[in-house]
Amino acid sequence: MIPKGVIKDIIIVGVGVLVIWLGLQVAFGTQNPFYVVASGSMIPVLEVYDVLIVQGHEPFEDIEVGDIIVFNRPSDHNRVIVHRVVSIMEDNPKTIRTQGDANPGSIPGTDFPITEEEYIGKVAHTLPQVGYITQLLKPPVNYVIIAIVIGIMIVKQFTKKKDKKGLEFTNPLDSENPDAIEELEDIDKIAKDSEYSKHVEDASDVEKSQNAGDEEEKSESSEESSENKKTDEKKD
Repeated sequence: MIPKGVIKDIIIVGVGVLVIWLGLQVAFGTQNPFYVVASGSMIPVLEVYDVLIVQGHEPFEDIEVGDIIVFNRPSDHNRVIVHRVVSIMEDNPKTIRTQGDANPGSIPGTDFPITEEEYIGKVAHTLPQVGYITQLLKPPVNYVIIAIVIGIMIVKQFTKKKDKKGLEFTNPLDSENPDAIEELEDIDKIAKDSEYSKHVEDASDVEKSQNAGDEEEKSESSEESSENKKTDEKKD
């Protein structure tokens, strides 16, 4: 059984990743803002394993010759390509031709014709060689890492429970540490709060006044009783 704490942590991490991913999609205007260069067709500008940050909010109509864009291969849309725009073939509808910087020419069905339907976005930033991480995280390595993380979370939860069960109350007076006993003996020497002390003194004064009043009442009652007794004796 997976502890509830582990499930809670996994849900928090999952929701956090989802929120960040959705935020990036909104910010860059594309379903996937990040692409890894998989071929050397754009060397030396783009190297293999460079990570591209793509801006989908850049309108297709504003794309000019010299821009590096990301698009679906026009022949079958089953591959994503990043090449440079080399010419505008038509204006209405706008159709462009691309070419890899390291390629000798444009390839029909791959580099052209590119329309707004194939367009994904314009390359805005490049993160050199960061794509090596994606290679390291390919199956089964990514599954092993996930399993290790979950295992650490489970061990952490069980350790917390064990620590809580191991906590026992210890009477400071039974402590073998002489310093602790000495501190407890000096507790009466701690300066008292002035307001609290004044409140206690006032309460003590009130209590004394009440006791004095009771004593006076008892004295008066005793004197009256004696006088009444003398009067009765004279009558007799």
